[in-house]
Amino acid sequence: MNPEPCASHDSAPAQALGEDPEFRLRVSRARHDLNSAISQILGFSQILLEEIAEQRRAPFRPELERIHRHAGQMMAQTREILQAARIRPGRADLLSLQRQLCAHSTRILFGLEILLRKASGSTDNLFKEDLARIGAAVRQVQELASTSIGPLSEARRDKAEPPPPPAGSRQRGSPDGSSRTLSGSESLHEGLILIVDDMEESRQLLSRRLSPLGYFVQTADSGQSALESVAANSPDVILLDILMPGLDGFEVLRRLKADPATQHIPVVMLSALDDENGIARCIEMGAEDYLAKPFNPVFLRARVGACMEKKHLRDRERAIHKKLLGELAEAAAHVRSLLPAPLSGAVQADWCFQPSAELGGDAFGYHWLDSDHLAIYLLDVCGHGVGAALLSVVVLNALRNQTLPGTHFSKPGKVLAALNRTFRMKSQNNLFFTIWYGVYCPSTRELAFASGGHPAALLLAAGHGEHQLPVRLTTEGPAVGCREEARYTSAAHRVPPGARLMVFSDGVFEIRQGSGRAGTSQEFFESFNSPEVQALRPNERFERAQQARGANSLEDDFSFVELRFD
Repeated sequence: MNPEPCASHDSAPAQALGEDPEFRLRVSRARHDLNSAISQILGFSQILLEEIAEQRRAPFRPELERIHRHAGQMMAQTREILQAARIRPGRADLLSLQRQLCAHSTRILFGLEILLRKASGSTDNLFKEDLARIGAAVRQVQELASTSIGPLSEARRDKAEPPPPPAGSRQRGSPDGSSRTLSGSESLHEGLILIVDDMEESRQLLSRRLSPLGYFVQTADSGQSALESVAANSPDVILLDILMPGLDGFEVLRRLKADPATQHIPVVMLSALDDENGIARCIEMGAEDYLAKPFNPVFLRARVGACMEKKHLRDRERAIHKKLLGELAEAAAHVRSLLPAPLSGAVQADWCFQPSAELGGDAFGYHWLDSDHLAIYLLDVCGHGVGAALLSVVVLNALRNQTLPGTHFSKPGKVLAALNRTFRMKSQNNLFFTIWYGVYCPSTRELAFASGGHPAALLLAAGHGEHQLPVRLTTEGPAVGCREEARYTSAAHRVPPGARLMVFSDGVFEIRQGSGRAGTSQEFFESFNSPEVQALRPNERFERAQQARGANSLEDDFSFVELRFD
C-alpha cells in the first residue's frame, strides 16, 4: 500500500480550509466567543476561591475547585483544537471538542446546583449572583458549542466531500433548495426585520432564509429608503449592508444611533469584504453584530435570533420602566397629598417639595398637638423608589395621627426613641431614615428638638445683614432604625420674635454641579452670609438649586420647610 496518495489527499483540503478567509474568520470568531465565555467562568470561580477564607465559604471549596478545573480544561482544549490551520477533513477534532465542551459544561452546571442548594439559606447575595454569572457563561458555552463549532465541522466535511449537484438542481424542501423542516431549536419566531441592501439578490436571499422562520420581512434598496421605512414602521432588527451608493451603511448607522427614537434598534452589518477595520468601526458606532457575505445560514439564524431576543428584552425593560415611572408619579402625588397646608397666624409656615426623577423618601409635616404645642418634623428615608416613599408615608401617618404607643409627642427625644423601636431596619426591608423633630411652645417661645442623623435645622433671627449666620439646631443621635440600643436626647432654644426656622433634607444642598462635586452642609450654612440668600423663599431656593444643577430635576428629593414666628 502506497501512503503518499493518502497524505496528498489529506493535505489539499487542509490547505483549502486554512486559506479560506471566511473560514478563518468563523474559526477566529468561534474561538473568541468561546474564550470570552470560558474566561468568565474562570474569572468568577477564581474570585470566589480567593474569597473563601475572608467570607467563610470553606464548605464550598471542593465544588468551586472542580468548576475552575473544568473551565481550565475547556480553555486549553479550545485553544489547542480551534485553529483554522490545524482543522483538517477526516479528523474528529471539532466533534470531539464539541462533546468535551458539553461534558464539561454539564459537570459545571451540576456543581452549581450543589452550591446553590448549600447556599439556599444564606444571605450572601453576592455569592449567589456570582454563581448565576457562572451559570449564564456555561449556558453560553453550550450554545456556542452547537451554533459555532457545529457549522465549522460541517464546513470541514463540505471541503472533503464531492462537489455539490450542478447549478439548477434542487434539494427537497423550499423553492430555493433549503430545507423547510424546522428542528426544535428553530421554532417559528415573531418580529419585523428590515433588510437594507442595494443588491436585489441579497435581499431575496435573506428574505427567503428568514421568512420561513416566522419573521416578518421588509426590504429597502438604499440608505435613504431605509431611513424612511424605519420612520414609518419601526423594525425589531435591521440587517444593513455597508457598501451602498448614496447613503452607505456607515452613514445610515450613524443616523440611526444618533436618533433617540431609533438608537435602541439592533443593527447587524452586512459586507462581502473581510475588512476588520470596517467591522471594528461599525461595532464602535453601535452596531450589534456583523455578517459576512455569503451568509452562513446557521450564523444568520443565530445573529438574528440573538438580536431579536435583545430587542424584545429591551422593549420589556422600557415597558417596565415606563410603568415604574407611572407608579413613581402616583407615589409622589400621594406623598404630596399628605403634606400640610400652609399655616397663618402667630406661626406662618411655607414649604417647597420637589421629588426627584427616581422619587426619594422625603416627607414632612407640622400640626398642633394642643393649643400651646406645635410639632414640626421632616424625615428622609434612605434610597429611592416606591419602597422608600411608602415607608415615609407610614412614618408620617404615625407622627400625624400620634399612633406610637406610650409616647409623649411633645418630647422630641422620646418620639425618636419610639420611632427607632417601631421601625427597625430588619423589619423594613433594610430601610432606615433620618429625621428632625421639634415642638414649639408659643407661651414660652421655647423650641424643643431632637435629630437622628439628619441635617441641622437653622434658626435665623429677624432682619437681614451680612455675617448674620443662623443658629444650628441639632442633637446627637443615629439614623432611625439602624441601632436598636440608640439613644436620642432633646435640646431647647428660645425663639426670638420675627425669627425663621428652616428644616430641610440633604437634597437641598447636595447639588451635583458640572464639575461632578456635590455641595456640602457647611457651604450651605455659610451661604447665609449673604442677605440675598437669607431673604429667599422656599420656591426660590429650589430655583437656585436648578440653576446650580443645570437641569430642571435634581438627583434627590428637595424638601424645604420654613416657619416664621411673630
